[in-house]
Formats: sequence, C-alpha cells, structure tokens
Amino acid sequence: MSAPRHSSLTSSYGDRAAGATHPLTNYLLRLMELKQSNLCVSADVHSARELLSLADKVGPSIVVLKTHYDLVMGWDFNPQTGTGAYLAALARKHGFLIFEDRKYCDIGSTVQMQYVSGTARVIDWAHIVNANISAGKPMVGAMAEAAAKWRERINYEVRTSVTVGTPVSDDADGRKGSIVSITTVTQSFEPADSPRLSKSLSDVDDIVYPGIEEAPLERGLLLLAQMSSSGNLMDARYTNACIEAARENKDFVMGYVAQESLNSEPDDNFIHMTPGCKLPPEGEEENGEGMQGDGMGQQYNTPAKLIGICGTDIVIVGRGIIKAGDPQGEAERYRVRAWKAYQARLRN
Repeated sequence: MSAPRHSSLTSSYGDRAAGATHPLTNYLLRLMELKQSNLCVSADVHSARELLSLADKVGPSIVVLKTHYDLVMGWDFNPQTGTGAYLAALARKHGFLIFEDRKYCDIGSTVQMQYVSGTARVIDWAHIVNANISAGKPMVGAMAEAAAKWRERINYEVRTSVTVGTPVSDDADGRKGSIVSITTVTQSFEPADSPRLSKSLSDVDDIVYPGIEEAPLERGLLLLAQMSSSGNLMDARYTNACIEAARENKDFVMGYVAQESLNSEPDDNFIHMTPGCKLPPEGEEENGEGMQGDGMGQQYNTPAKLIGICGTDIVIVGRGIIKAGDPQGEAERYRVRAWKAYQARLRN
C-alpha cells in the first residue's frame, strides 16, 4: 500500500490559506482560489515597454509575474514613477504578485544590501524574491532581518503620514512642533516606495482587484531548492538544507522553487513554484509526459505532470507564452489547463 499523500496535496488552496502562517502565503493562496489560477508568467523580455505591456496583457490570467530586472533595457529606477512602481500598479489592478528572480547568493551583509538598497531597491516593489543558499543557511536569516527592518520602517512612515502636517493645537508652538516632526522624518528615513504606497501613476488607474484586499506589505522568500535544467548541481544534500532553512524561517520563507513537493512534515504548508512548464500546440493532446527541451539545458513538463504528479502549486511559463502570437490568449490557455490539473489532483 502506498503512503498517504501529504495534506498540502489533498487540500484546496483556500483550506491551506486558512492554515498559512505567512501573511503573503495566505494572501496568495486566497488569490489563487479567487482567480482560479495557479499560473506564473516569467517575463523574460528586454525592454521596459515590453515588460509593462506584457504584464498588462497577461495580468488577468496570472497570480504571479516573475521578473529579471537586470535583463530590462530602459528600466526606470525612479522609486515613485519608475518601472517598479508601474509594475506594482498593474499588480494591484489585475491581482498578481511580483516575483523578482534575483537568486541571491552571498554572505549575509552583502545580500542585505543587494535586497534593500542599490539602484533597483528590489524590496520596495517585489513582493517575493528567491535565493540560492549555497553560501550557507545564515544568509536566509540575514535577508529575513533586512525585510523585518524594512517593514518596521514602512509601518513608521505610514503612521507618521497620518499625522504629519496636522497641527496639534492652534497656537504657534503646535504648528512648529508639526514642522519639526516633518524635518525629522525626512532626515531619518528614505521615501517609502512599496507597491502599496506608490499610487500616483497617471495612466494606470488606482484600482484594486475586486474580491480581495491589497497584498500585505510583508515580503516573502522562495528557496531555490531544485532546478529544471539538465546537469544542475543541486543534489539531495543541498535540497535538504533548503528544507531545514525554510522550517527555521517560516515568518519569511514562503516556499520553494522546486521540481516536486517538498512538504513532508505535518505542519509543512510551503508553496512550490516550478519552471519548465510547456503545453503542446493547441489541438494536440496533453498526455502528462515530459516534452522535448530547448537544446540549452531547459527540460519541459506539462501542467498535468507538474501539478498532478509532482505536486507543485504554481507553474512558471516563459517562452511558451511570451513568444506566442497572442500572449494574452495563450496565458489564458495555460491558466485553464493548470487549474484543471489542480482540480484533478484534488479529486484523486
């Protein structure tokens, strides 16, 4: 008799959301139920114009948009009106999270600076990032610490923004006190540029996707536990280290980029995202088997195999959608197939 499947494979996304301890995991699982989507599009395009156009087209069909900001020519780093802020506005409008596929891998102090500062200031606009923990598990704790400090700063700035400029009294002393508080905040903190706060883009309406609140300000990490490329060096020892690091940092780690479900302990409720997903041309049957690779190491599998057999939660699709003649229509085709695979998994 085969061993019983883990509860994360037999429970609906909605039921798993109720037991999620990470606020962003809870939100994502509820969003998946609402949109009936477990699709992530990998937006590997080369210009900011292409990126924003693609996000607007496929947004209704996806729950996650995966980016590589360093691929993009013309990325505008302005924290209030630049490319990251524009993506955040589209994410609110269409209901998806932004996942910057940065693959952080370095000592703790370095990854902290890469995450929260620099030209891109990734933490300000990306809900989710990922990490290769070859540099050691302590880097995960370092990134969690950086995210917590960022969150504390954002909380402070949001609280302050409610009172700044409001005199505490009608006399001159009260007004002066208000002015001093503005000076202090401006000198002590950089501007807050989170996806929730950057809402002044003229050509993107300030719309929140109906049926669900805005995404929480918490940030999440995916651990790169397994890869879809042939010849990769992520062996069982490395994958087990990722599992340990995830369990030790549940307040920050949402799950994994992996080829199969790694949930094994009763309390495991980690999300799994899997690249290398491809459908046969429309009209051909999907048989659940693997497909031919791209000749450069990438190996492909269908949604039926990745979700129904391997137990992943979200499939990541890149060229299969972005190189299609109709990316919007192809994204919807992938969404329907991936969701059907999830429903079949629940029935079985």
